Amino acid sequence: MFGNYLIGLREGLEASLVVCILIAYLVKTDRRDALKPIWIGIGVAVGLALAFGAGLEFGSQELTFEAQELLGGSLSILAVVLVTWMVFWMRRTARHLRAELHGRLDAALQMGTGALVATAFLAVGREGLETALFVWASVRASSDGTYAPLAGVVLGLLTAVFLGWLFYRGALRINLAKFFTWTGGMLVVVAAGVLAYGVHDLQEARFLSGLENKAFDVSATIPPDSWYGTLLKGVFNFQPDPTVVQVTVWALYLIPTLAIFLAPVGSGPSRRVEKQKATETDEKAEANRAEAAG
Repeated sequence: MFGNYLIGLREGLEASLVVCILIAYLVKTDRRDALKPIWIGIGVAVGLALAFGAGLEFGSQELTFEAQELLGGSLSILAVVLVTWMVFWMRRTARHLRAELHGRLDAALQMGTGALVATAFLAVGREGLETALFVWASVRASSDGTYAPLAGVVLGLLTAVFLGWLFYRGALRINLAKFFTWTGGMLVVVAAGVLAYGVHDLQEARFLSGLENKAFDVSATIPPDSWYGTLLKGVFNFQPDPTVVQVTVWALYLIPTLAIFLAPVGSGPSRRVEKQKATETDEKAEANRAEAAG
């Protein structure tokens, strides 16, 4: 449940912060007339994410067992790829997220209502689709026959909305860079479990071999129905009898990804280029605001 709570919190807070930045900027610049199209874009994005998640859940039920496993495994791997890209992207851009969104919003204000709706939709929609896919894959991987995994996601999303509201009201100050670094690291651990589960699905679908070749079996020591077995499965998607392929893929993903993600950001050429791009983004946003004010 904790792993799913973390997913809901992390993904939900990203979307909440995006919404807060957009709304706060319009209020601060006395452009309340643009709030309605922004909320329309946000609503459409949320509706699309919910429809996508529902389609994954109910659409897959009509398939045969092997087709379900093949689809589930493939989408789990895709979800891990997207989440891995997202945590690295957010770690790199968290410091300049506000300026980037302000620049997009300034450009949309000059273009009209349709552009405002599209800006809000694209800003929130990407987060929503990624969240729906990863939540579906993670809940499926950690499902224990109860509603606990889904409840964890919902609690995480509700917490994210509350924190976003506090952030908007000025009652909460968040060091975005540190927050997204630490939660991103934990999310990489969760993603490793989802990846291993996705590989197991592909093995059950007979797409990959090695289903009977177990790396180890500690079911007697850590029963899946025990409280600690349930805890390990909920947090890390732990399986007491994984296959050799699962363990290999898990290690090959987790160790290098976590090491690269948590490594200190250097001051080499790539870092200087990143700083230059961030400065150009800030300058462009300021120029757009000055032009709009004039």
